[in-house]
Amino acid sequence: MKNTKKMVYMAVLLALSVVGANIKIQGSIALDALASFLGALILGPIYGGIIGILGHFTSASLSGFPLTLPLHILIGVEMLVIVSIFGYVYGKGKKIVAIVIAIVLNGPVATYLAATVASLLGMSFSGTIMFNALVVLLTIAASVNVILAAIIYETMKKTKQV
Repeated sequence: MKNTKKMVYMAVLLALSVVGANIKIQGSIALDALASFLGALILGPIYGGIIGILGHFTSASLSGFPLTLPLHILIGVEMLVIVSIFGYVYGKGKKIVAIVIAIVLNGPVATYLAATVASLLGMSFSGTIMFNALVVLLTIAASVNVILAAIIYETMKKTKQV
């Protein structure tokens, strides 16, 4: 893909991420990641990961960084890694495996890591309480983001849009 076309796709996906950041499920949990997962499929894992970290920061900033800036930096880095893994595995033709991995990593695994780090930072909303409060919502959001991205990408492929 030529550089100009990649830059245009990235700009559009970043804009869609901002729109998704405004579709809140709760707090900073939103549909901002859909664009990053789609970006990983259209542009490649690293580009999608970059959209993921920027999309998360947008969503968190619109909510006032409710989990503190250090924790949102961690979550942004988690998004970079998770979206990149998803794009890589999906690109190897293992579509269902990539979807499952992305949902599990973006739901329970990311929630556990964030809850653990929040405990280490001495936050009152952390550990088991944080994990139990957020894991279902984050897993639902991850499922919606990942599955819709895969459906949109496959539709775009069928209609030769990518």
